[in-house]
Amino acid sequence: MGVYPRGMLREFRDFILRGNVVDLAVGIVIGAAFTAIVNSLVADLLTPLVGIIFSADFSTLSVTVNGSTITYGNFLNALVSFLLVGAALFFLVVKPMNLLERRRQATEPDAPTTKTCAECASEIPVAARRCPMCTSDLSTGSTPQ
Repeated sequence: MGVYPRGMLREFRDFILRGNVVDLAVGIVIGAAFTAIVNSLVADLLTPLVGIIFSADFSTLSVTVNGSTITYGNFLNALVSFLLVGAALFFLVVKPMNLLERRRQATEPDAPTTKTCAECASEIPVAARRCPMCTSDLSTGSTPQ
């Protein structure tokens, strides 16, 4: 037998194979891949377009105070990049997902949770087999004698 008891190894295996741990791992991997796509979109497409329109390379902007150089231009570049990433995510992911969710909700009517008793016309739960008001047997449709 090894250093660890079998029970501990079984417990570890059960922990790793739990649905939420596997889902989290898949989400992180997909998130990393999606980050590469969004970063490429911003760096290779959107930033050059913004640069053409607004001359948006601020990296040369700086100020020197008492021998210390404050490169606020790098901060402005990071801020523009952040706004572009946010806009790309919003318009290419969030808006389409919200639209799909609204369409899905519009096409799926909610399942009824109540029904009407044929004898006394009271509202009762769908799963009820006997009416609580008039005691009618709802599974056969007969009424008590």
